[in-house]
Amino acid sequence: MNVHTDPKKAGAFALDPSIDVETTDLEGIGHVDIDRVIEYVHDTSLDRFPSYLKLYEKYHHQRWNVYDLDFTQDRKDWLEMPEDSKETFLQIASGFHHGERQVEVELGPLFFGIPEDYKVFLTSHLEDEARHTIFFDRFYREVVGIEGDTILDVLDGSYQYISETFVGPFGLLAYLTDDLRKDPYNTKILMRYATAYMLWIEGVLALSVMKITLGFARDNNVLPAYYAGFTATCRDEARHVQGGMRFIRELLDEDPSLVEELHETLRTLLILSSTSSAYVLYEAIGWSEDAVRQVLGNQLRRKLRLIGVTIPDELEEMVDKMDPVLAGG
Repeated sequence: MNVHTDPKKAGAFALDPSIDVETTDLEGIGHVDIDRVIEYVHDTSLDRFPSYLKLYEKYHHQRWNVYDLDFTQDRKDWLEMPEDSKETFLQIASGFHHGERQVEVELGPLFFGIPEDYKVFLTSHLEDEARHTIFFDRFYREVVGIEGDTILDVLDGSYQYISETFVGPFGLLAYLTDDLRKDPYNTKILMRYATAYMLWIEGVLALSVMKITLGFARDNNVLPAYYAGFTATCRDEARHVQGGMRFIRELLDEDPSLVEELHETLRTLLILSSTSSAYVLYEAIGWSEDAVRQVLGNQLRRKLRLIGVTIPDELEEMVDKMDPVLAGG
């Protein structure tokens, strides 16, 4: 099966609200509104997080083949897109390109200090990240036109678009990964790691990038293979985020004082995300700074509600002042 769209047909996406987000295949997910998939991420409650083994079962039903995507129409669309739209798109999407690859490296130490069922699920999480890495490698090669003999060559080619909002959180994650490698059962380090990666990078930045770039593709009827693959990626992220929120909630149930580690890590992330030297012209893809800031704040507050955590007023003020330069993974 090749996922592509005949541009002569009625709309590249022909969104179908009757498609079941939970069970559809790769071809079907390309006809689901991204806003529905983001809502699917939040399809849980404080008293009913999916179990790790249930999430692992979902992985087997929802797994998709990145090589089934056909980027031929995407390449045509890309060549016809305005230069300012392409520039903004790459400034936002490139963080995900690099983030997926880095997560492959950073997940390893987490395996030691987590519950056994979570270890089983985390194997699927790691495989998802590898698939997402190949998805972006193909997109940057076949659509954007970046050449390279290796995955790292293509990553080098897109690094020019990376912002501080990628470097900051993923730099912090790299340090926390080293801390976790040295002391994998330390619950304070586990909470810091979970806050940086599961709550912020996956739960806030990644889902915001998805909403913005996929919303652009949907509204402009372009990049159908990107839309299908990245929407499938969003459904994968639903499993990751739900598993991560469950883990954070379990840490807090065992030791409520760990909320201080969550608050402090979030404070650091908000400081990092309130400073940038690069300006992104969101209007080129139909967005504004205020709209992006609202998306980021909404995603963060929804995740905090899922885990039953409130934040101090000073952090609420920092959320309202975030500088919306995006990256995710």
